[in-house]
Amino acid sequence: MRAILNYFLIVTLCFTMQYSSAQENQSNSETAQFTVRGSVRESDTYKPISKANIEVNGGAYTVTGTDGEFRIQVKKGDELVIRHKDFQTVYYTIKNDERISVLVEPANQEATSNLRLKRSVQNFNTLIDSAVVYQKSNAETSIQFITEALLQSTSTKENADAYEVLGDIYMHWKQYDLAVSNYRISLQNSNSNGVLLKLAEAYRKNKSYQESIALYKNMNPANLSNWHLILLYEGFGDTYAAIKEYPKAIDNYKKGLAVAQQHVIKPKITDLNSKIAQTYSESGKTAQAQNYFDNALSLASKENKTRSVKEKVTVADFQNANRSYGDEIELRKEALKDIENIEKDSVIDNGSALTSQKQNYKIGSAYFAQKDYNNAIPYLEKSIKEANKKEDLIVQKDATRKLSDVYYDAGDYKMALATYKAYTEVVDELYIKKEQELSQAARFNRNITEKQNRITTLESDNKLSESLFQLTTERNKRQQLIIYSLIGGLLLLLVTAYFMYKYIKQQRLANNLLALKSLRSQMNPHFIFNALNSVNSFIASNDERTANKYLSDFSQLMRSVLENSDEDFIPLKKEIELLELYTKLEHFRFKDKFDYNLTVDDSIAVDDYLIPPMLLQPYIENAVWHGLRYKMDKGHLSIDIKKKSNTEITITIADNGIGRERSKALKTEHQKKQNSKGMGNIKKRVAILNAMYKDKVEVQVCDFQEGEDAGTKVVVTLRKD
Repeated sequence: MRAILNYFLIVTLCFTMQYSSAQENQSNSETAQFTVRGSVRESDTYKPISKANIEVNGGAYTVTGTDGEFRIQVKKGDELVIRHKDFQTVYYTIKNDERISVLVEPANQEATSNLRLKRSVQNFNTLIDSAVVYQKSNAETSIQFITEALLQSTSTKENADAYEVLGDIYMHWKQYDLAVSNYRISLQNSNSNGVLLKLAEAYRKNKSYQESIALYKNMNPANLSNWHLILLYEGFGDTYAAIKEYPKAIDNYKKGLAVAQQHVIKPKITDLNSKIAQTYSESGKTAQAQNYFDNALSLASKENKTRSVKEKVTVADFQNANRSYGDEIELRKEALKDIENIEKDSVIDNGSALTSQKQNYKIGSAYFAQKDYNNAIPYLEKSIKEANKKEDLIVQKDATRKLSDVYYDAGDYKMALATYKAYTEVVDELYIKKEQELSQAARFNRNITEKQNRITTLESDNKLSESLFQLTTERNKRQQLIIYSLIGGLLLLLVTAYFMYKYIKQQRLANNLLALKSLRSQMNPHFIFNALNSVNSFIASNDERTANKYLSDFSQLMRSVLENSDEDFIPLKKEIELLELYTKLEHFRFKDKFDYNLTVDDSIAVDDYLIPPMLLQPYIENAVWHGLRYKMDKGHLSIDIKKKSNTEITITIADNGIGRERSKALKTEHQKKQNSKGMGNIKKRVAILNAMYKDKVEVQVCDFQEGEDAGTKVVVTLRKD
């Protein structure tokens, strides 16, 4: 929205002037407030613009909803101001109650993918606008537009709007039962305080007074705007007045008046003063009625002429009921002058109380009530003439009969008889016209019923489609629920399996670590036992100096062994140092049995490789104790560390001793058990380490050479991490 600051506005206003039997109502609308509906949208996407400020200068205020729609109470001639931070302020003068559509377009408009949706919504709004245009002049055409709009509707909000307008049409044509039905359907699609108030009014006009009262009582005043709150109290008052509960009616009118005065809603202040006065009059409280009529007259005079005339006629009727004929005549004469000015600009329908023929007739009747025949006759003759000109047979009939009575009371029996004959002719003409009107009304009602039945069928079809849609939706939801449950169960199973696998792996790792520790703990005593035997042999031979030197080197070796006893891997450099020290000690004991060498390839970065501690020592020990020690001549032990690849090295331990086969033949049963246990530990350690660290160590054992002294070669392959 903020990106459309360079937008310009196109305000599309569909208003059609009509000249028909509804002109008087249009004239009255100059003073009466009505609800104007509208929308504010982007023209390219038809996206609604929310929170646009809608204000009547000095009057009502509202904002657009999330759907871009607004409703506001106005009267003809009001200036509507539409403001928003993202577009320039729009000003529009209200002419009638047609829908207002404000479209905001970009300066460089391009076709969008939402054009079809835009057309669809525009079509619906256009049909609704057309229905409103024909609402007061042609009910059938108006209802036809509503039917087409319902076929275009794509949402419950649009359905609600369509049925509300349909209810308004029936209200105008006094089909109150149909209005009730359609307002209720509108509320079923979308709840609205405005429609609830209209429904309550329709109940009242359909004489369903208790339903009207119940609906008003169920509305929460705290949820109503100031305008709707006034309508609530006014409607309450109208309903109680209709059932002659005048105190309750007056009480509610006064509550509405208080709200109108607090918020300076002038038209309603005038209306409610007038209604309070009329209710007091009907309840026989003339003095109170006169006070409120005086207020209403004063207030109406400050509004436009039509409202002022209407109030004068109302007060004149009050004066007539109280036989204040002089005051009545003066008010009606003032009203006649105003009506003449109004009729210069518009046509007043014969059904209105504000016609010159009716006022002349009532002035003549008032003079007749005063026995002032000379003044009564001209006004009644003028009334008959105007009624004949405007084809108002009802007023013409009443005025002719009244004129006959005047002549009769004045003693002019000849003119009374002639006038009475004219009266009978008007009655015959009126009878024929009434028959035609009854026939037209029957046809009208039949057509209206057919169209309403079609709309009802559409509503039934929509409800059936909605039910099928809901059924399909529920079935899809159940299927989705089953699918989601299965997926959830599978995920839960996978998560459980993962955690079980992780747990088993951790347990296996813990077991392996425990096994390694156990095997290391078995290796160390074996090595220590052999070393102590060597020290013992030196002491037994009384070679204390050699024993001390050996014991010093041995303690150094033991310290390093113990330091590394808890590690799974140690740097290769440390292991080489241990091997050098251990081999040195063994050579110290068996100098006459073998020589040795330990070589490391210069290209090997010994710090980059890790090796299990004490992995190589048992192989050197076996070479010395089981191979070279039993050789007849002096043997040789070689330890070579060479590079195999960029990630692998080989550690070769080779001796030219008597070999594995001859060594086995020389062993005692006790020695066989010890050897088996030592070499078995080595194999288990290698297997566990490879399982834990992905084949990091590989060991191969074979004969070193051909011949009697085959010797033994152990090749350990070590891989870099």
